[in-house]
Amino acid sequence: MNKAVLTLVLVMTFGVAAEAQNIYRTTDAQGNVVFTDNPDRGGEQVELAPVTVVPSSGEVRTGQAAPRLESAPAAASPGQPFMPYDSFRIVSPTHEQAFPVGAAGNIAVDLGVEPGLREDHRVRLLVDGRVSQSAMHTTAFMVPNMNPGEHVLQAELLDAGGEVRHRTSPVTIYVLRANVNRQPAG
Repeated sequence: MNKAVLTLVLVMTFGVAAEAQNIYRTTDAQGNVVFTDNPDRGGEQVELAPVTVVPSSGEVRTGQAAPRLESAPAAASPGQPFMPYDSFRIVSPTHEQAFPVGAAGNIAVDLGVEPGLREDHRVRLLVDGRVSQSAMHTTAFMVPNMNPGEHVLQAELLDAGGEVRHRTSPVTIYVLRANVNRQPAG
């Protein structure tokens, strides 16, 4: 009896494993493409390429040869994995810099990114914790219409997938208020 149960369990296990390897593609009533492992839903079978498994460095499973890893150059082409920058900071304005109210209409923000910004990376600017400028492939921004008072600037580096990878240290600036007690010259 035990041999029969064991044989049945093994057959079902391998049968389920073999069935799980088949993927079917269907389209629902709204036109959405649905992938399923259930052949009863109909659809066409999809051929999947084998999955490549690369162990982390130092991990080699017995009976398997260690994979050969090719290192990419530091200035990798777009689509390559994210590589950190040596420097990502706000160069101008400087921390605690003050601007007269007349000059505060437009404040230029320049970033220092070393090595240069990759083609597939974008930068966006935050003013007081809110996105001020959408993500662009640039290291220079212009912040218009700054109200008088204290403001905190910070830049975020986004990778090709739009994920934030770095944030600059915050830079506090001051836009000075107009002096209403000032007497006109003359």
